[in-house]
Amino acid sequence: MKEKEMLKLKNWAVVGATQNKESFGYKMFKTLKDHGYNVYPVTPRYEEIDGIKTYKSIKDIRKEIDVVGFIVNPKVGLSVIEEVIDLGIKNIWMQPGTRDPKIVKKAVDNNINVTFSCVMNELSENN
Repeated sequence: MKEKEMLKLKNWAVVGATQNKESFGYKMFKTLKDHGYNVYPVTPRYEEIDGIKTYKSIKDIRKEIDVVGFIVNPKVGLSVIEEVIDLGIKNIWMQPGTRDPKIVKKAVDNNINVTFSCVMNELSENN
């Protein structure tokens, strides 16, 4: 699935979201939110980000998730891909710096669509 098709899906979990406004974890969360997406921030560090409830794990979200955005280092990403597989989520978006061949292989082996791009760049190009 290409970036443009994945961006049509509106329910996103952002793993690695943060309150630090200088961080890409915040920028990805905020960009999606500002573009009208339903964003579920996943982080064990905060109770909320910009007034939005956070989740410690994707498994804690009680809504359907279309895409999981990865904005964590690959070591954390390896456990996240296991949750994605267990939950049957079919799309992951890997921000620059999150890529790992093991994660990609697990995704491909489980028929999960993988996109490698920057959400902020893609959404700014679409406006």
